Amino acid sequence: MKVNLAIDNFNEIDHSTILTIGTFDGVHIGHQKIIEKLNSSKTSQKDSSVILTFFPHPRQVLQFGNHVKMLTTMEEKIMLLDRLKLDYLVIQPFTEEFANIPALRFIKDILVKGLKIKKIIIGYDHHFGKNREGNFDQLKAYQDIHKYDLEEITAQEIKRVSVSSTKIRRAVEDGAIEKANQYLGYSYLLTGYIVQGQSIGRTINYPTANLHISETYKLIPKTGVYIVQTYLNGEKVYGIMNIGVRPTIDGKNKTIEIHFLDFNANLYGKKIQIEVLKRLRNEKKFNSLNELTSQIKSDEQLARHWILKTYQ
Repeated sequence: MKVNLAIDNFNEIDHSTILTIGTFDGVHIGHQKIIEKLNSSKTSQKDSSVILTFFPHPRQVLQFGNHVKMLTTMEEKIMLLDRLKLDYLVIQPFTEEFANIPALRFIKDILVKGLKIKKIIIGYDHHFGKNREGNFDQLKAYQDIHKYDLEEITAQEIKRVSVSSTKIRRAVEDGAIEKANQYLGYSYLLTGYIVQGQSIGRTINYPTANLHISETYKLIPKTGVYIVQTYLNGEKVYGIMNIGVRPTIDGKNKTIEIHFLDFNANLYGKKIQIEVLKRLRNEKKFNSLNELTSQIKSDEQLARHWILKTYQ
């Protein structure tokens, strides 16, 4: 998959495209079905499947004070879309100026001239252009003039999938990570760098790696203890992750700490991607480090039993 940062840079091909538009946050099972439809609509080797997406999220630009958290960082979204054999991803910077492009100019200059559409596949309720005046009916009215095909993703199709990014965000916020993973079609991702912590875990024989996620718009799951997995040095490694303020040691800032099972190596400065598999419990304040250690041992036993039952 090739990535183009902005529509103006999409000038490397002279053949036609099969296109859809959307933020595709989470690249969930509903999105995956749309991309399957996109790829299967190619009737010639010269056709390319293309997604036009936006960054930042339009609501963050158009609704003052809206700090909607996203299921995927742009890096994660690119990785997930690449897995689905998409040909091109066009990431258009979303600004107030771009939002004010009239719908008819959007069709003519952006879709037809800029993105060279042969066919566009779009949701029945999708809107675009200034004041969201553009819709499926306008695309239909101009398809004969501009010589493109148009396919609607019906309400019935969307209802059949019965999933939305909003529903998944709610599940992640509630800590219902297994439900979120079911909707996503993969395990929820956290991507970041390992940074220096207070090393308190080492004093109780449970060293942890502190994960720092620089993208402030990334949605972090509800505080608590989770079972996770990742790949370190080419090997699958499971772990126990705590998201929270560490109340037993009077922590004040929320951290993400992972104790990796059966793995011991210096990870400081390394970039890793965590897959969140299951939530074990709420974060809790204990009366002493001994009580905390006892609980972590219990968490480890529960995690190992679940991993063995689920994956081996």
